[in-house]
Amino acid sequence: MFYPGKNPLEKNFTRIIIWHNAGNAVSASLNPCTRVLYIEEYIATTSEPGNRMARKATSSASTVKSASTAKSATAKKKTKTKRRPRIRTVAINTGGGDAPGLNAVIRAVTIGAIERGWKVVGIRDGYNGLLMPEQYPDGGLIPLTLESVRGITHLGGTILGTTNKGNPLEYPVQQKDGSYKTVDRSREIIRGCKKHRIDAVVAIGGDGSLSIADALYEKGLRIVGVPKTIDNDLSETVATFGFDTAVSFATECLDRLHSTAEAHRRIMVVEVMGRYAGWIAVNAGISGTADAILIPEIPYDIEKVAEKTRERVRNGRKFSIVVVAEGAKPKGGERSVKSREVGRAEKLGGIGEHVAAQLQEMTGQESRHVVLGHLQRGGKPTTFDRLLSLRFGAAAVRAIEEGQSGIMVALDPPTVRYVPLKKATRRMKSVPLDSDTMMTARDLGICFGD
Repeated sequence: MFYPGKNPLEKNFTRIIIWHNAGNAVSASLNPCTRVLYIEEYIATTSEPGNRMARKATSSASTVKSASTAKSATAKKKTKTKRRPRIRTVAINTGGGDAPGLNAVIRAVTIGAIERGWKVVGIRDGYNGLLMPEQYPDGGLIPLTLESVRGITHLGGTILGTTNKGNPLEYPVQQKDGSYKTVDRSREIIRGCKKHRIDAVVAIGGDGSLSIADALYEKGLRIVGVPKTIDNDLSETVATFGFDTAVSFATECLDRLHSTAEAHRRIMVVEVMGRYAGWIAVNAGISGTADAILIPEIPYDIEKVAEKTRERVRNGRKFSIVVVAEGAKPKGGERSVKSREVGRAEKLGGIGEHVAAQLQEMTGQESRHVVLGHLQRGGKPTTFDRLLSLRFGAAAVRAIEEGQSGIMVALDPPTVRYVPLKKATRRMKSVPLDSDTMMTARDLGICFGD
């Protein structure tokens, strides 16, 4: 039975007058999708089969139904989508420094691609498997199957190998006189993909690797990026995989150093990774109850740090924990760079040792320094990093299936979205100094040397 005047929220109404068998006129405001059903129901229950108005209603129902069918066909025609390119083979590459979670991404991409009927191969050591296949007796590409990615989610490192030197856009070539010049080898990568009939590439890396991916996209390669770095310095994503594991390990190290620092009444200076951003130092330092944290975003005054340690001694706390990001620098000074090589990023390090020596000289208190270094890159990924890696890998496969290219998958809770590679690599994500995390640190009395 229908009720006249219902469906008040519907935007599109049809006013129909039907002769009621009791001699009264009734009106019904009907949804286009249900109007035929209501009219036919009323006609079926009328007591006068030969009623002229009933026949008229039947005719109206047919007209409405025909119009609805025509409208539906027109809508389908308008929403016809562009044909997506056929995918047969997908390649995966891991570039830059390793990070916990790489193998989880490889597993998710491989399984997702195979489920769609695609073939999957891994490129050895960044793009070296395509640029220098002769260096690999078994070939520069590794066939990836369900069997080959079984049981690798929890493993650190990468089964494909990686490298942070030999940027293909500025590849160093030694000259006869011993000097180096750089050449662009990106076209060789594209030719290698065509040779092996690779239709799309999933590039897993940080800002450097994804900048390379963007350049390859501009030259015609179908490519999707996955953000990987323990430094968490990629913009447009809330987090990168590997970061949580690095912070968890650094925090555990700080917990261990508290006891030995207190036992010997020492200042312990702990140098952590992070390059030009202080994400690891801030998060581990606050969680590990450090007394001072030095980060690249805030050039420090060493006298302020020394005074913090003196204050603790006066208050009966005869030890201090100082966390220093490898990219931190003093006011008016430069970052501590250990080495520079052609074709690779500068190697930071040494700031922890320098700060420890200064504090010992200024306070007279014995100081030691610890460099966590590559311990932050190794080991099993945390639960958060495992899940994030699997989500990124699965999202990359969906992006390829949808015809996406030149994009990076990014965490935007509660989902993973796509952002252009160019936008994702345009700027470095620094620690915001007005963030709640930084305000919390200052409320806890942590010194930043400013």
